[in-house]
Amino acid sequence: MTIQAIYENGVFTPTHPVDLPDKTPVEFDPKVIGAEADDALAQRRIYQLLARRYDTGQTDTAARHNEHQP
Repeated sequence: MTIQAIYENGVFTPTHPVDLPDKTPVEFDPKVIGAEADDALAQRRIYQLLARRYDTGQTDTAARHNEHQP
């Protein structure tokens, strides 16, 4: 079941009626929806990827600079 809600003043209010009894405990992971949230998430993923270090085993990459030049 997916329930969309609006967060305001510290409370999540569903945007549509929810078929659950009152005071039913639930657990969820909030996911911000909308174009701005998608752009921010994509940017974070790119920065995470760029922040990774890769060990190629080469100690002097500059020495191999011209190796693949025509």
